[in-house]
Amino acid sequence: MGSSESVPEYASPPSMRWWGWGDPAHPSALPAHALTFLRETVGVAEQPRPPVALGEVKLEPSSLSETLLAELAQILGADGLATDHEQRVLHAAGKGYPDLVRLRAGEPEGAHDAIVYPETHAQLRALLELCARRSLAVVPFGGGTSVVGGVAPLRGEHDGVLALDMARMNTILTLDRESRTASVQGGMRAPALERRLAGEGLTLGHFPQSYEYVSLGGCAATRSAGQASSGYGAIAKMVGGLRLAAPAGEIALPALPASAAGPDLRQLLVGSEGTLGVISELSLRVRTAPSERIYEGLFFESLAAGAEALRALAQEHVLPDVARLSDQAETRMSLALAGEGGLKGRLGRSYLSARGMDGGCVAIFGFEGSEQDVASRRARALELARGCGAVRVGRSPGRAWLKGRFAAPYLRDELLTHGVMVETLETAAQWSQLLAVHERVAGAIGAALEACGTPGMVMCHISHVYETGASLYFTFIARQREEDPLGQWAQVKGAASDAIVEAGATITHHHAVGRDHLPWIERELGSQGLQALRAVKEELDPTGIMNPGKLLAL
Repeated sequence: MGSSESVPEYASPPSMRWWGWGDPAHPSALPAHALTFLRETVGVAEQPRPPVALGEVKLEPSSLSETLLAELAQILGADGLATDHEQRVLHAAGKGYPDLVRLRAGEPEGAHDAIVYPETHAQLRALLELCARRSLAVVPFGGGTSVVGGVAPLRGEHDGVLALDMARMNTILTLDRESRTASVQGGMRAPALERRLAGEGLTLGHFPQSYEYVSLGGCAATRSAGQASSGYGAIAKMVGGLRLAAPAGEIALPALPASAAGPDLRQLLVGSEGTLGVISELSLRVRTAPSERIYEGLFFESLAAGAEALRALAQEHVLPDVARLSDQAETRMSLALAGEGGLKGRLGRSYLSARGMDGGCVAIFGFEGSEQDVASRRARALELARGCGAVRVGRSPGRAWLKGRFAAPYLRDELLTHGVMVETLETAAQWSQLLAVHERVAGAIGAALEACGTPGMVMCHISHVYETGASLYFTFIARQREEDPLGQWAQVKGAASDAIVEAGATITHHHAVGRDHLPWIERELGSQGLQALRAVKEELDPTGIMNPGKLLAL
């Protein structure tokens, strides 16, 4: 007890569909009732549109010379470098809507000239120094899950571009049980860490929807939130120390419980999106694994009533660890797509008997902790929720949500196959503004879809709750405009983003800035704020090779 020990840990990252999300072995069928619903509401393609074969994906040849490839191999070893077609396709893009539209058509906007896999911090430092000398842009890939263009192969004015895959830096370095901290390499995958912690009765508690594939360095670099952030906190609150490798040197910040030694450099580097350097190591706060988990469903008569309940829970400090509230449109969609055997069947008579709530809003409350803690918090939380008109509908909806919590990206792939556009975007605002932001952004999305000639469905849920406000996570579905799907997306995305910043909300709560949110970042940070970030970049990355065109404009 109290000692730190070295814990060897390596696990290869799971395979990923090159044209979509997740495990290639995952079932791909869209239920017949769901397809019928979509056909009747937004329209689907007359014939399915599967992705092209991998061999048909068009890539420009790598621009790297044999001499340069040999220099890279000398640093990384022969197995630390890849230039084959399959790996270049797999790393060519993230998992945003534009990425998948291009990949499925076999026409990505570009590809990295090579993929590099450092195994040690020393290799990583040597690699970045070489890239700075030879004018090679470096794009940290993480788990490849970015949905905002964060891993796009942009090279700017450089002579080439590399995808930096940290999969071989995937080790737990120390586990300090007494302090409840775990130090890991940046390429450590979240599921691998959770498996190791579970054996010690611990948990990190960080479960973003991309959990199956994310690297922890990538989570820190993008200020990831996680579905249980209302209880466990977002990744920014979990990072106690880190080590950053940059072209000009490195920054090593120890794991401390708190410090007043100037501005918090940890929080400057958390969220830097690979533009300043690469997070090669990080120390994370872990917690005792819960012995009790209770997930359940509630119904509120309106989004306003549910939001008022969540505000009360947050400000009374009895929030569930997972607190999700769907608006009426998302509730209707969830019930329609689930079918009688899913959420709709589980709610069944409980939902129908909730008088006056036929158009209500479903909420999922998830409590985790010790038996005593859960019982105490849950009793007070349900009391406050009932005071806002909540009707409990049992634990089956909560269990159903928990079982399918990582399934939505797979559904998106199937919708694309049937010619249906589906996209998500998120923001956050103070409680006093939240409902107005919801109305304004939903209206902007709906109007933009109408203007495209593809009226659709606009849905939203609250999924991360704070004392001062909450996040809004929007999903919109419409028939894909076959002749110009990317133009359709850009028009709707632009309208939604304008509405968000004009309403005084943040341009991104947890998806990061990447490339997609760049046009709006100055309106949030201000011109002087951006200049300060550029000055930091100039110090750490004077040649500008780190992830060009993301977070900071080229």
